[in-house]
Amino acid sequence: MKTVLTFGTFDLFHVGHLKLLQRAKQYGDVLIVGVSSDALNMYKKKRLPIYNQHARMEIVRNLKMVDQVFVEESLKLKRDYIEQYKADVLIMGDDWKGKFDEFNDVCRVIYLDRTPSISTTGTIEQILLR
Repeated sequence: MKTVLTFGTFDLFHVGHLKLLQRAKQYGDVLIVGVSSDALNMYKKKRLPIYNQHARMEIVRNLKMVDQVFVEESLKLKRDYIEQYKADVLIMGDDWKGKFDEFNDVCRVIYLDRTPSISTTGTIEQILLR
């Protein structure tokens, strides 16, 4: 059994999120997803997500390709999460390219292309403009 681990905020869930998770699942048998906590999102993006972490986890948990979900509390715990879940593969979006190469010593690190023209930040900006 090969375990794949990925992370994200997954706020305002959209087709880009869906495609990332579908492609991530293709790299293994088990897909585990770390959903960024509200506090981590505030730290990373300087704003709270639209939906709280419990709602975002519920959405991700109920996708057929996702086998397990947990709360990601800190970017500094990536190695701990990889080891705790015995991940064979770490999948990240290419907006993080090169930032997690240090984990190649414990798993394979793969950066997947983002879906063009789709982002939660862009969606929020469009909503605010209307």
